[in-house]
This record gives sequence, C-alpha cells and structure tokens, in this order.
Amino acid sequence: MFHLPVWESTRRSNIPILHGTWAGLKFRKDRPLAPVLFRVKFVLVLLAAVTSLSAESQTIRVLCWNLHHGVGGDGKLDLPRIAKVIKEANPDLVALQEVDKNCGRSGKIDQAAELAKLTGLHASYGKAMDFDGGEYGQAILSKNPPQVTKVHSLPGKGEPRIGFEAIVSINHINLSFTSVHLDLDATQRLAQAEALSKALAAKPGVPLILCGDFNDVPNSPAIKVFSETLKAVAKKEPALTCPADKPDTEIDHVFLRSMEPAGPVTVLPEAVASDHRPLLVEIKVPMRN
Repeated sequence: MFHLPVWESTRRSNIPILHGTWAGLKFRKDRPLAPVLFRVKFVLVLLAAVTSLSAESQTIRVLCWNLHHGVGGDGKLDLPRIAKVIKEANPDLVALQEVDKNCGRSGKIDQAAELAKLTGLHASYGKAMDFDGGEYGQAILSKNPPQVTKVHSLPGKGEPRIGFEAIVSINHINLSFTSVHLDLDATQRLAQAEALSKALAAKPGVPLILCGDFNDVPNSPAIKVFSETLKAVAKKEPALTCPADKPDTEIDHVFLRSMEPAGPVTVLPEAVASDHRPLLVEIKVPMRN
C-alpha cells in the first residue's frame, strides 16, 4: 500500500524530518531530511543515466541458418521443428538460406510463409531460381515488416546465387539486413563476393548486417573481400557450423558495418533439424542522431 510521507520537525531544531514510505524507500522518525533527499536525488540521477544509455543503442538478436529446405539429418522434412529452434532463440531478424516456395519435393508449401505463421514473424522471400514446379531461394523473417527488399543476382554458372537484402527500421534508423548463399566453386565464389561487396558498398552510410552460408572458411579469398569493408564477428568455441551432426568446417558467417556486436556469435547446438547449425548473435544498433 502506498503511504504519503509525513513531514515533521525535530524536537531539538527546526530541521524537517520525514517518516513513512515512498518509492520503495522507508523513512523513520527523527531522520533529518537532507540525507533522504540525497538518496532520492541519487536514485533519480541513476535512472536518468540508464535511460540515456538505453536510448543511445538497442540490442537486437539475429539468427542465421541454412535450412536445407527443411530436411534434417534424419531425412525428415519438419518445419515445426525448424520453427521451434527459431522461436526459442527469440530473434528480431532471421536470415534463411535454401528455402523452397511451392516446390514438389517439399509438398508445395510456401516455406517462408509457413515459418512466419509458426513463429509469429513477418516473412519476405527472395527467389534465386525456378525449381521443381515452384521457387528456390532465401528468406528473411522479422518482427516488423521490412520497408523494401531486393534480390542481388550474383555472377556464375550452374545454380543461380543471390544476396537477398531487406531494409528494416530499428531504433529509428534504417539498416540493411542481407542474407547470402555463395557457390561451391572457389573461382565463382570469389567473383560473387566481389559483386555483392560492390553492391552493398553503394550505400556506405547505411548500417549493415550481412550473414549466411558463404561456403568458405575464414581468411579465404572470398571472405577477405568482405573483410576489407565490413567487420567479421568472431564466434565463440565451438565455431564449426557444418555438417550439423559432426561439424568439421566453418562456412557460415556474420559481418557488420557501422554497428558493433554485443558479444561473439554462438553456434547453436542443433544437430538434426538441418545440415547446418544455426548462428545467433546480439548486435547493438545505434540511435539516429
């Protein structure tokens, strides 16, 4: 129960005193007012400092995962299992590679839309190619719908490769959230890295998150292309990402521009739902000046 403080004066002087409770602070009789006011002022200053810090940046959670069109290491196509992992991570943004849309092999289901329904997030889809009576590409899930999306077609022969970009508004600023899936061939992979890096550099002032299945290891030529203009976010051990059951290589990565990670990338220990393990990272998004 809330009690208004009672003001009195001491018997020996006219110094005001206070007793009662207020804002969780307990005041006793015959306590001089000055120390009480000092405590209240200290609490108010502390609250103001915390509010100021929280306004300067916002921490968001980002998940990145190659889904293998929902088929796990046990051979089962199980989107609810995928959705469960995503929901438990509680991400603000999700980049997904190898996603089917109305393909025969996956039951003619729009996988991005189905995952959005199962997770309560908004879905955006980027088509890489026509496949099996439907489409095959990448998806972005987000707590808020993006302002605009764009498919960056990348050079190369064989399976078409893309970067899929969404412009999202977080903490009153627009940022680029881009998913990528590069080629298995090293020569084509390098050309694709150079093309995507150039495309993303066209908006140098826009904060950027780039993540996905790069099909390449740290310090390789393709990864070095991105490292020239972006900051690679380090992983905590174990850092290997593929294959999911017994990882022996690190080919899934996260890069940032004009933002800082709140900590290292965590490779989640999901060993069955796909052929890659998912990445989870917290990122500090600055407030617009």
